[in-house]
Amino acid sequence: MNKVYKIQGRKRKTSNKTTKPSNNLKDTPKIKPKTIDKNSQETRDDRNLLRVIPLGGLHEIGKNTCIYEYGDEIIVVDAGIGFPTDGMHGINVVLPDMTYLRENNDKIKAFVATHGHEDHIGGIPYHLRQIDTPIIYGPRLAMSLLRDKLEEAGLSDRTIIKSVTPREVVKIGKHFKVEFIRNTHSIADSFTLAIHTPVGVLIHTGDYKIDHTPVDGEYFDLHRLAELGEQGVLCVLGDSTNSEVPGFTPSERSVYPNLEKIFLQTNGRLLLTTFATSVHRVNMVLELAQKYNRKVAVVGRSMLNVIAHARNLGYIKCPENVFVPLRALNSLPDDQVLILCTGSQGEKFAAMTRISRGEHRQVKIRQGDTVIFSANPIPGNTIPVVNTIDRLIMQGANVLYGRSLGIHVSGHGCQEDQKLMLALTKPKFVVPVHGEHRMLVKHSQTAQSVGIPAENIIIVDNGDTVELTPDSIAKGPKVPSGIELVDNSGIVHGTHVMEERTQIAQDGVITVVAAVNYQGRLLEEPQINLRGVVSKIEISMLKRLITRNVDKTIGDRIKSALLLNGNEDINWSSIRLDVEASLDRLIQRELRSNPLVIFMLQVQPDINDSNDEDNERDSDGKFTRRRRSVVTTH
Repeated sequence: MNKVYKIQGRKRKTSNKTTKPSNNLKDTPKIKPKTIDKNSQETRDDRNLLRVIPLGGLHEIGKNTCIYEYGDEIIVVDAGIGFPTDGMHGINVVLPDMTYLRENNDKIKAFVATHGHEDHIGGIPYHLRQIDTPIIYGPRLAMSLLRDKLEEAGLSDRTIIKSVTPREVVKIGKHFKVEFIRNTHSIADSFTLAIHTPVGVLIHTGDYKIDHTPVDGEYFDLHRLAELGEQGVLCVLGDSTNSEVPGFTPSERSVYPNLEKIFLQTNGRLLLTTFATSVHRVNMVLELAQKYNRKVAVVGRSMLNVIAHARNLGYIKCPENVFVPLRALNSLPDDQVLILCTGSQGEKFAAMTRISRGEHRQVKIRQGDTVIFSANPIPGNTIPVVNTIDRLIMQGANVLYGRSLGIHVSGHGCQEDQKLMLALTKPKFVVPVHGEHRMLVKHSQTAQSVGIPAENIIIVDNGDTVELTPDSIAKGPKVPSGIELVDNSGIVHGTHVMEERTQIAQDGVITVVAAVNYQGRLLEEPQINLRGVVSKIEISMLKRLITRNVDKTIGDRIKSALLLNGNEDINWSSIRLDVEASLDRLIQRELRSNPLVIFMLQVQPDINDSNDEDNERDSDGKFTRRRRSVVTTH
């Protein structure tokens, strides 16, 4: 049997990408980037520039990742993940584009984590497959959670994990010293960083609020911030998440009496969902379970892992007999049951989401159950959360949610928290980070209200370079930025995969398979398959148009190739691309839509025998096959 050569591929099409919001609000500081004459002998390194390059966390919520670069050394502060949007079909995890770090791998001296939330450490296992880092520093709880992640991913031998304690100072490379300052946040064991560099001290606040009654008794080390402020702080990179909200963020402890009221008033089963890493919240819930004689079943692997590590480190204190396995729940009275679940953000595979769909094997909603959402939706997650709540109510549950109940408080500082941070540190420059565009702008306005000059505040985007000297701040060259996507396979994809999935979801896909001989004549009618395509014309007519287009385009290209190259080899790959482009134009014109077009071409080898001419059209233009056909399967 003669061999058949396959030439196939998929055309990538660019979707209409959302443009980034422009910095056009009133009172937004505008700084003209300082440029350096390329012909000047004074280079950026000669000027002792410190470069700060955020790769994630700006103009968005999540995937916080920031580079500090001086000379030939880089440290990376945090490496988080983001939530996929509704249009990201099949995507589980969103990562920042790490091209710049891959290209400068030899400069990386360490990763540094501020705390253990997924939007700050969740990306590290993915990045370590492509990026080498000798050591990762961070708080004990965060490093315990990270060790589990690396062991599960088979990456334990790729780096060294080093836990640090409050006020510990770590020297990294020749140019950096990182000081860990205890702060208060919604997770235990959280730090603000004082990064000592040759150009000055920078305060990287991380996520924080100023909680004067912390659940674990670990107070924000405001004294050290004040000391650094007196000594001189060059720049603050500050959390902007709640910059639109006036006042102080309430203490985590303020949630306790409101949750206790629910425990007092509920006679049936209680189901509660919150962020798995909200250790303080989980600790209070377990205290209430003991107080009101409820046994606790934990559902969701991340919740189980966090509770185990927090208990080992002493951040959660409760006896072992508080917990029971799920199978024991049926033997307990309803008023003695508390089910603690993941899924407060409506995540597709989280416990509460599966319970709401009736898909959880061991937990089913009963009439009279009370479900508590002790969390507010992260921006972008509102629809999945609302859908989960609706499904629970349809099954007969009494669902308690919303800000008015006081069963959740933020872990991020509001305007007065931000003012206090700036008043203590007295920075020369401010760079708002960790927030969407309007939040960054509002944070800059708050900074101006406490006396920071507008020209000393700069708003940047992911991939922008902030260049700092002891006396100046400016935008430098932009580095590659964007997103990388992870689906159920665990494989990191580029955005082109998402663009193709979006195109298929919107307009469908058309595949066309054609077999030709070496002279470019069709051996049989092309096989045409439409999936999810809505046609204004009859499918039979569309197929005839496609067949004519394929036949004519290949014939024209073969004639051109023979005229130019004579009998030299024909570039069939180029012909395939030309046919695909031609089909794309045809289908857009006829259907007024933009389905993904995939064209596959099979070429019969030139065997110099008469059989190549045995497939002929009859008088009606139909194909008559007089030899073994060339068949494509797909």
